[in-house]
Amino acid sequence: MPEQVRSTPDIAAVRAAAGRLEGVAHRTPVLTSSRLDSELGLRLFLKAEHLQRTGSFKFRGAYNALRTRVGPAGVVAFSSGNHAQAVALAARVLGVPATIVMPSDAPAIKLAATRGYGADVVLYERHTQDRAAIAAEISGRTGAMLLPPFDHPDVIAGQGTAALELLDQVGPLDVVITPLGGGGLLAGTCLAVRATCPDAVIYGAEPAAGDDGKQSLDAGQIVRIDVPHTLADGAQTTALGELTFPVIRREVRDIVRVGDGELVEAMRSLAATCKAVVEPTGVLAYAAARSLRSELAGLRVGVILSGGNVDLARYAALIVD
Repeated sequence: MPEQVRSTPDIAAVRAAAGRLEGVAHRTPVLTSSRLDSELGLRLFLKAEHLQRTGSFKFRGAYNALRTRVGPAGVVAFSSGNHAQAVALAARVLGVPATIVMPSDAPAIKLAATRGYGADVVLYERHTQDRAAIAAEISGRTGAMLLPPFDHPDVIAGQGTAALELLDQVGPLDVVITPLGGGGLLAGTCLAVRATCPDAVIYGAEPAAGDDGKQSLDAGQIVRIDVPHTLADGAQTTALGELTFPVIRREVRDIVRVGDGELVEAMRSLAATCKAVVEPTGVLAYAAARSLRSELAGLRVGVILSGGNVDLARYAALIVD
């Protein structure tokens, strides 16, 4: 099994990742809405990563890591869905095998897509089995590269290219808000924003039922929780990463807790105003911006919409209910 790299990336690594991703990842658009600006009393810039390849920002980190380090034995990863699809597609693009450990209750659309990209899927029970241990056993047995969903320097650097791209598209921002699960996207965003827009304030947004990030920030150390029950299935992590937490602790002003009801309202709002289909996890940062509107009044606010992989029947039931 290849040795795991544990060094924290920097802005040079984010820029190198951007070079690797050029012409491979989509340069996703930035959505704006005068109606939302008026409603919230701020200037909103929505980075549409739900339109990225595989339907989420995760392709950025997965491709960057595989392009940098994968060998002929391929890759094994564990994920609730978006990292799974990203690794599967990145492996297919690079011509190596992929095995993905996924929860048995993952959305059907994510399971089907992962298999559709050519990966072998190994199912586990989310609330009783250890996905990391299962993946490590497979990696040790096959020699495949083990790629965690967030706590890896190449993943963090790749995810940071979304914010780097956003700032290149819209110019300086006063505030940037990013969804938070294990912290790969938020840590990468911190690296990109602090280097290119040093005065911007950075927030994370996580499910209220899974607020290990907020607890960790307040405690000054990583706090572990049980697997949370939340609509935001992509943020059902139990702890921040050893690499992601120090960056988040240093650079993030606060982490906003978002309830499931707020997620549904945010999904409904984006569908009505921007005609955008975004999954519950994907609207975490937008929901946080809505809750912070009084504090952000008059400011230029960048928000990353992190993914759009949601079963359409489930999506329709949520926003119409």
